[in-house]
Amino acid sequence: MIHHNLLIEKTQESINSILPITIIVALVCFLFVPIPSGLMLAFLLGAVHMIIGMGLFSVGADLSMSKIGGHIGSAMTASRKLWLILLTSFLLGTAITLAEPDLQVLASHVPGISNPVLLLTVGMGVGLFLALAMLRILFAISLRTMLLVLYGIVFLLAFFLEPDMLPLSFDAGGVTTGPMTVPFIMALGVGVSSIRSDERAKEDSFGLVALCSVGPVIAVMLLSLIFKPENGETALAPLPGFLVTTDIGSGYLKAFPTFLWEMALALLPIFAFFLLFQFVSLRLRRKPFTQILVGIVYTYVGLVLFLTGVNVGFSPLGEKLGGMIAISRWRWMMIPLSMLMGWYIIQAEPAVHVLTRQVEELTAGAVSERAMEWSLSLAVAAGNALAMVRVLTGIPILYFLIPGYAAALALSFFVPPTFTGIAFDSGGVASGPLTATFMLLFAMGASRTLGGNVMGDAFGLVCMVAMMPLITVQGMGAVFVIKSRRKAPVVFDGGDEILELWEIA
Repeated sequence: MIHHNLLIEKTQESINSILPITIIVALVCFLFVPIPSGLMLAFLLGAVHMIIGMGLFSVGADLSMSKIGGHIGSAMTASRKLWLILLTSFLLGTAITLAEPDLQVLASHVPGISNPVLLLTVGMGVGLFLALAMLRILFAISLRTMLLVLYGIVFLLAFFLEPDMLPLSFDAGGVTTGPMTVPFIMALGVGVSSIRSDERAKEDSFGLVALCSVGPVIAVMLLSLIFKPENGETALAPLPGFLVTTDIGSGYLKAFPTFLWEMALALLPIFAFFLLFQFVSLRLRRKPFTQILVGIVYTYVGLVLFLTGVNVGFSPLGEKLGGMIAISRWRWMMIPLSMLMGWYIIQAEPAVHVLTRQVEELTAGAVSERAMEWSLSLAVAAGNALAMVRVLTGIPILYFLIPGYAAALALSFFVPPTFTGIAFDSGGVASGPLTATFMLLFAMGASRTLGGNVMGDAFGLVCMVAMMPLITVQGMGAVFVIKSRRKAPVVFDGGDEILELWEIA
């Protein structure tokens, strides 16, 4: 009964997330942009696969991934061995990232670099920086200091990087903080932070997602020194024809075995780690052990359905629609349309509503839930709009990233530390699965049709969406500081109240 109720709840959340963008796209196709009917039918079928798949995946993540992270985090804490904490964090961070659905989608569209190489590079980047994040928790290192140093390194490397690889590098950081990775690494952090007994230990458990987002950026930058991207024209595979209904059925049936195998390989390391810890130290009772196994099955089935729907039906229409609008008289409609879709993508995210409600409680009403919702919605809409401006004009991405991150880091000096942690962590909440699965393909299709550089102009959309909440959430923090100075009873030191993003995700 518990699983049944949880499945209904998560499926409803999945419907709320995927249905709005499906309706918007359908209306655009029916009223403004002609799309082949076979591709439209495949898109609608893909949306159904994604809704069911994301629902099952979310149930599995709740029953297994967050529980595994919590149990292993507690086991590492009990050992009190620094080398074990760091080694386990690296291995688990790498393993869990390989199964991240957003990363799987991104990697499938990158030319010149094979999927396994890119996936392993990004996974190792997350693993190394998860270990670094554990060191920060254990030794109470300032998050602001680490972010300043690490982003200084990132932008220093950016000036020596192949221009076409720069947007991909930043996108790699955005897609790793998804529904698989976030609850897992936050559960690890909460466990490790319990080693410290000071009052700021819980506050220092913030920033895990932020640091794990920097790791893939640096890792892919270093990888780009070895692999040179191919011409952007080769970045997209030919669109499926779907001339008749049997073509659609055949496309889905052919895709299932591929993703069954790939997801089995992706989840195998996590399953192996869990079994190892179970027999060595955890020794869970039969009921919780069985529940985690059932959760892994839910996760596996959900990932297979989700990725099949994305690759066969959902993403191809996004690519086609972007290309058709780009060459039509509605060309500049791409900007407001992407803003509208971004607005509804973030509005439909259940994590956002929990985040905004808890920030209102955290600030004793000084920052209202509605104000936070508006700030995040505007952030994602603005990120999508700026990405489309880049597609249409070809403006280099550094013209947006340098002032954006400079503003975000500058704000960290004027807001409570917890707001900085929430802001940098919330970028992962904002860049949800639909950003990589639809909006990125929408931009890639438009870029290719316009004769632009897909690698240089279309990639970078995910990181633009992930960057904007860093500014808006800290902006809400600045509003809180101003209001708290005017109203003496409102006090906030950032150390007693904690917003657990791993519960949100």
